[in-house]
Amino acid sequence: MFPFVWLYKHGICSCQRNHSLLIHAKFRSLLILKHRNKMKNQRETLMCSLLFVVLMMVMSTKVYAHSQYGGRLVELSLSYCLSWRLAEETGNIQGWRTVPIQCLLDVEVYMLGGQYASDLNLIVDQISSYVDEIIMSDDGLDAWILDIDDTCLSNIFYYKGKRFGGDPYDPQAFKEWASRGICRAIPPILRLFQKLIDRGFKVFLISGRDETTFEQPTLHNLHFQGFFGFERLILRSEAYKGQSGMVYKSEMRRKLVEEGYRIWGNVGDQWSDLRGQFVGNRTFKLPNPMYFVP
Repeated sequence: MFPFVWLYKHGICSCQRNHSLLIHAKFRSLLILKHRNKMKNQRETLMCSLLFVVLMMVMSTKVYAHSQYGGRLVELSLSYCLSWRLAEETGNIQGWRTVPIQCLLDVEVYMLGGQYASDLNLIVDQISSYVDEIIMSDDGLDAWILDIDDTCLSNIFYYKGKRFGGDPYDPQAFKEWASRGICRAIPPILRLFQKLIDRGFKVFLISGRDETTFEQPTLHNLHFQGFFGFERLILRSEAYKGQSGMVYKSEMRRKLVEEGYRIWGNVGDQWSDLRGQFVGNRTFKLPNPMYFVP
């Protein structure tokens, strides 16, 4: 016992004991900290789950509030706006003049947030696959039709100033905009156009723009944005003023068919571009929730 007593009296055993107690205390602190972090993570996971459930409930719940435009009640529901865009794009809503007030932000986010661009790319990929399947003839009569406004050329900067379709159509304002010839090309459609030209298709650009007012600025705009080599630019002449887009474009396509052209494809952002007579072998609708053309 003497060595132990001597060591104890001289503080050596005491130091070792204190060191052991210190290690034990630190280990216990680590366990407590780990437990607290685990509890914190569980609470955060639970809160995220609850927030997700609440968000889903809000999205599917119809909430009504007074609009600053006219003071009437409007439905504030994200699910409603998604449903409205689907119905509009599938042509189930006809003759609408403006985007619903409660969906203005939804349309803006769609057009600028990346989903619109993603949708265009997917559609053009499908068109390109179809183009690759076509067996061309050697008579030079294989044709393709493209619309211009918001098909070849984008008016998104103009409609940004019109609340992305929240304001009624303003003929004078659009005339001033289109006459400037500064619309940007829609990149996926420009790539498609170049592919069609390279394959040997005769590409016809058919637009409801007034021929007298817009022929030169439209040609300049198209060329400046890289649209070279199309067979013909067809704009609305005086003889077709007052006709609906569907009737007018049907007549333009009829003339092409009578000239012997085979219309393999027809691309537009409005159903009036794609319905009626002589629409072509296949039609492709591009998204546009900002305006409706009959």
